[in-house]
Parts: sequence; C-alpha cells; structure tokens
Amino acid sequence: MIKYICKRFLQLIPILFGITFITFAMMNTTNVDTVDKLLENTGGVVSQQVEDDMRSELGLDKPFLVQYGNWMLGIFKGDMGESYVSGKSVFSTIISKLPNTFLLMASSILLTILIAIPLGIIAAVFQNRFIDYIIRFLSFIGNSLPGFFLALLLILLFSVKLKWLPIIGSSSGTNLKSLIMPTLTLSVAMICKYIRQVRAVVLEELNKDYVKAAYARGIGVKSVLLKSVLRCSLMTIITLLTLSIASLLGGTAIVETIFMWDGVGKLAVDSINMYDYPMIQAYVIWMAFIYVAINLISDIVHHYLDPRIRLGKE
Repeated sequence: MIKYICKRFLQLIPILFGITFITFAMMNTTNVDTVDKLLENTGGVVSQQVEDDMRSELGLDKPFLVQYGNWMLGIFKGDMGESYVSGKSVFSTIISKLPNTFLLMASSILLTILIAIPLGIIAAVFQNRFIDYIIRFLSFIGNSLPGFFLALLLILLFSVKLKWLPIIGSSSGTNLKSLIMPTLTLSVAMICKYIRQVRAVVLEELNKDYVKAAYARGIGVKSVLLKSVLRCSLMTIITLLTLSIASLLGGTAIVETIFMWDGVGKLAVDSINMYDYPMIQAYVIWMAFIYVAINLISDIVHHYLDPRIRLGKE
C-alpha cells in the first residue's frame, strides 16, 4: 500500500508543476502592467524612475523563467505574493476563505448522499413502476435547470415571497440559515444526476448471476441489497462522489457570488473583475492542489477496497 501511494504521489508532481507553469505563463501574457495596476489601486502618481525601481524590486525586469523560478520559490516558502487590491498576503487571504467554501461543499455532498442514494436504490428496485417513473422524471427536470436560474428561483420563493431565508450569505459562514439556499442550489443538480447513476449501477448488480442465485436460495431482497448489491456498488458510488467534490471546486464560484457567500469562489470572481493577478494565480494553484489530492485519496480508497486495482506494473 505504501509503495502504491508513493508511486501515485510521484506521478502527480509533474502535473502540479505543469499547472503552475501554465498559470504563470498565462498571467504574463496579459496586457495589464503589474506596476501600473498597483499604482492605480493605491491612487499614487509617481515618476518613470520610481516605476522602474518598483519593477526591479518585484523582479519584473528579469527573464520569464527567472520570474517563474522566484515565484515557485516563494510558493515553497508559503509566500504567494500580496494582493494588488488589498495589499494583504494572498496565502493568508485564501486560507481564511477556505473554511466557508469547505462548509458549503460538505453540506452539499451530505445532502446529495442522503437523498440520491436512497432514491436511486428505490428507483432500481421498483424498475419501470410508477415510483420509478416519478423519480426519473423529477431527476430529469432538476438536472435540466441551470444553477444560476435555480438560485434566482430560490431567492424569489424563500427570500422575496416567503421571507424565510436571507438573500445575502453570512460573512462568517456561521449562519446556518444563509447556508440553506446555496446548498440547495449546488445539491439539486448533483442529486438528480446521481439518482440516475446510482439507479443504473444498482440495476446492473441486480441483473448479475450471484443476485439471482441469492434469490433462488430464498434470501430476502433487503439482505441481498445490503450485503451484496450495495457493497459491490460502493466503489462506483465513491468514484461519483469524488468527481462531485472536484466539480464543486469550480461550481461554488457562481453560487458564492450570487448569494454573497464569503468563500474562495467569490474571492476568485472578485479578483478576476479587479485584475488581481496574484490572487488569481494562487486560486488556480490551490484548486489544482485540492483536485489532485482528492483524486489521490480516491485512488487510495479504490486500492484498499479492491486489491485487484493496480496501475502500471504494480
């Protein structure tokens, strides 16, 4: 197991380095001058000599590869630069926003698990019956709604009409009422998608010979589902949930912006609007790192649950 983990980790290192290089290169191809942006945000007017000194101090007068190397050294030291807008440390700013985003992601995943898996199993067990048609129809409708449109519908219903929930999210992320609508917005599409996928996985297992043999021996449906079908479907379901976590990293940005939820997604959108390049670079790097870490954890879980899974020559 340790050898497998080390091998997978070493395979992911070049991917992270590639992402950092592409991110840095893309930021350097823009027409926005870093010094001009800093002076614009501070409102200062200086001479050309002062601007040149600032470029030299920031290392902007050095070749591209030297700039990239200095930037990577800063990342290894925990220094990802300072925000052009706030002047605060980029690293500390993102760290302070991550808990709110993780809270939103965790609540969405939890709601998806609690609803999608039971409904998917029910739809599979009662295949081509009335309840199956109802579940599939509702999941089709829910999966077809764009996230921003669903967010507006929820705001109109629960905030404007009924006045049950606040429109703007909590700045601290501790107000549970402000968490409900962002969670629903992120969860509805995932729930509807995974109901259909769980249904398909369970149906595939139910049609296998070992299930038919269990029925022939007089084993009840509940026992077959709990002891055999769900256990065999577990790896597929874990894979789906892992992909959900990864996709939520990008999906939270729009939802956080709509509901003013103080997370890294909203921070990224604000940074893009303000041309805050150090913050944008740091956001991409953090999201890439989290995405790679989630996939590594998923591979380890698969390796643990099914020893037959191997990569390469292991």
